Amino acid sequence: MDKSIYKNVCVFIEQRDGNIQPVALELLGKAKQLADELNEKVVALFPGHNISNQAQMLIEYGADEVICIDEPELKDYLTEQYSQAMDQAIQKFKPSIVLIGATTIGRDLGPRLSARAATGLTADCTRLEISEEKELMMTRPAFGGNLMATIMCTDHRPQMSTVRPGVMQKADRQMGKKGNIVNFKPVFDASKFKVRILKNVKEDKGKVDITEAKILISGGRGVGNQEGFDKLQSLAKVLNAQVSASRAVVDAGILTHERQVGQTGKTVRPDLYFAFGISGAIQHLAGMEESDFIIAVNKDKFAPIFDVSDIGIVGDVAQIIPLLTDRLSKELVK
Repeated sequence: MDKSIYKNVCVFIEQRDGNIQPVALELLGKAKQLADELNEKVVALFPGHNISNQAQMLIEYGADEVICIDEPELKDYLTEQYSQAMDQAIQKFKPSIVLIGATTIGRDLGPRLSARAATGLTADCTRLEISEEKELMMTRPAFGGNLMATIMCTDHRPQMSTVRPGVMQKADRQMGKKGNIVNFKPVFDASKFKVRILKNVKEDKGKVDITEAKILISGGRGVGNQEGFDKLQSLAKVLNAQVSASRAVVDAGILTHERQVGQTGKTVRPDLYFAFGISGAIQHLAGMEESDFIIAVNKDKFAPIFDVSDIGIVGDVAQIIPLLTDRLSKELVK
């Protein structure tokens, strides 16, 4: 393979109902750092329908060039339609690196694109760096999160990686930044379209995505049962926060998977993170240790969560949560 013909860092811009997902903007920020080290451009691959008017925003968030693939077939995410469009764009523009958000869509699309391009894919990366040889070093948890593996794709192009939402930081928007916008029209093979959407049914959960929350109140096994989490909900109401949980709580059926923080859940980066009754296994720490300020409460003074917390309280969460709720409710009224 002649790797010299592959240039630029490409980001898949995920949108849903025309709304660009935060992970795409986070990846543009990281792509800018990588592209600067390689002296290459950041290219945004933007599939969808009636989305061209948002291309300028992608430039302002870090893209040097936006490839708009604006087609009716791409209005909703369907695997084959998106795979064909993205694969043709990758073949034409030949990026050296392709970054994709590790969302439900990204985890479906990424492997299909890497297979069509006959290249590798490193999933759920937590760190991306450029080596001295100008290769992409992709780091991800391995062996149940007990060690970190750095993977390189030296013989094939493009180098592909999926990155969890919340891992990378979104760059500041540069209003009025100039860039190049290109319209790309794929040639679809409709005979391979085997799935179609009959109806979209959306559940209004009335809750903020935990990856977007500024304050998270997270409970673990130590919080106990549903009654314990009702107390956490009361505290969350006082602080206008969201409640999340460790895997043990989700496995017990107390909260749903969308509320899970950790390696097999979501990566979060709130301004304030409360950890109640969470021991701090490495799998959980991988999902929250980048929080700006961490307050941990656990009756085990040797719990690993205290190693990453800014404030640690050794005590019984069942007693501390009501006391904290009462005190904060009084303080915030003043």
